[in-house]
Amino acid sequence: MPVQAAQWTEFLSCPICYNEFDENVHKPISLGCSHTVCKTCLNKLHRKACPFDQTAINTDIDVLPVNFALLQLVGAQVPDHQSIKLSNLGENKHYEVAKKCVEDLALYLKPLSGGKGVASLNQSALSRPMQRKLVTLVNCQLVEEEGRVRAMRAARSLGERTVTELILQHQNPQQLSANLWAAVRARGCQFLGPAMQEEALKLVLLALEDGSALSRKVLVLFVVQRLEPRFPQASKTSIGHVVQLLYRASCFKVTKRDEDSSLMQLKEEFRSYEALRREHDAQIVHIAMEAGLRISPEQWSSLLYGDLAHKSHMQSIIDKLQSPESFAKSVQELTIVLQRTGDPANLNRLRPHLELLANIDPNPDAVSPTWEQLENAMVAVKTVVHGLVDFIQNYSRKGHETPQPQPNSKYKTSMCRDLRQQGGCPRGTNCTFAHSQEELEKCNPHGLCLYCCLLSSVVSMGTVHNELYKQQQCDRISVCAVKRAETCFFSQFFSPLEGPREDT
Repeated sequence: MPVQAAQWTEFLSCPICYNEFDENVHKPISLGCSHTVCKTCLNKLHRKACPFDQTAINTDIDVLPVNFALLQLVGAQVPDHQSIKLSNLGENKHYEVAKKCVEDLALYLKPLSGGKGVASLNQSALSRPMQRKLVTLVNCQLVEEEGRVRAMRAARSLGERTVTELILQHQNPQQLSANLWAAVRARGCQFLGPAMQEEALKLVLLALEDGSALSRKVLVLFVVQRLEPRFPQASKTSIGHVVQLLYRASCFKVTKRDEDSSLMQLKEEFRSYEALRREHDAQIVHIAMEAGLRISPEQWSSLLYGDLAHKSHMQSIIDKLQSPESFAKSVQELTIVLQRTGDPANLNRLRPHLELLANIDPNPDAVSPTWEQLENAMVAVKTVVHGLVDFIQNYSRKGHETPQPQPNSKYKTSMCRDLRQQGGCPRGTNCTFAHSQEELEKCNPHGLCLYCCLLSSVVSMGTVHNELYKQQQCDRISVCAVKRAETCFFSQFFSPLEGPREDT
């Protein structure tokens, strides 16, 4: 029976015996399927197959090389050379170069703190998505053919994420928000704010979940009438734009009628809130991509839900919308961005390496690469990741910023979920969420609610979106009502009474 694999952050210990890897008894051995197990546990296997996915181990266990990239992360003594016998001397040279590139990249995963076998990567120069993709690459077994195919895909994935990170580094978060909603409105659609949009979608579902077919006019009137008691600002125009967003997402089956309005019926696969909301979110992400906007999962979660709890949901949508051509398009977008900014860090030098990575076939059934192709890919991914880190540390303002409890920041405006649910936090003092009520009040002295912290920067820019202002109830009414009722971005009443604020 297959064993359940460990969490990706637990890559420094054997997922079978849970002992931390070392250079003596528990040497890390990576398999062709990219699972890494200590040599002691491998020798105890009853059959020559991975205990997690049952993939056959085609190479003798005693011949499989120790994963030096992982050994160096646990502070073990790493030999200068490991004897590997390949077909010829040329293959050995390509293998050694590729392996050295992976080992150099693995240093970005060097844990700074954390429990036994668990890496705490909070102070890494790389973002969490980059760290996760790098862990995948580090666990690839380059000696086996399947491992080389996986290593090529992992290198491509790392390169694609690097391009996204570089584009994000050059964007203004506040201007990004304004550009997103402008792109949504340009397509005849609208986002009414997290709370109101959710209620509107649930009412659309209520009207159509039983298979009913309604005209657009009847559907819009139904939603408006149900929304008005809680959201007096709801109008036929704004709700019509929400319906248009679902129409663009192909959520409806439309039946045309002669000399009468067409009937709209919700497709069967979207007759649950989770499915409808996912398609709705995917359409907004698609609009953003069409407009050339790159938005991180954290930003998406804040914009669409008003919290940071939906990062994984948004990341899965972004991944699904990616196509083999997306990487090459992103490289072109980065080139345009660098031309506009003057490219002080000379990032344009990375373009040949990025184009090489973009040309790698992401198909799992792709032909196994030659040793030369493997070496070129590993050199390319090492170069672009080093380029990203160099830019963050030496040229990006974000790389030099130390999180401070700013009024317009979401820093420590809510309690840490890990601390609340698990009794401890792997990020320690570097966690951006509060670990006590005192810390929450100290870092949030003005009593801003979470929504205000996420969105008040839009107000300060003078580009308040009419569809957002005062449309959700403030989640810290008792504090805001005393300290900042007039300037709070959200309503101080159980039903918002103020109309939209005029753009300034």
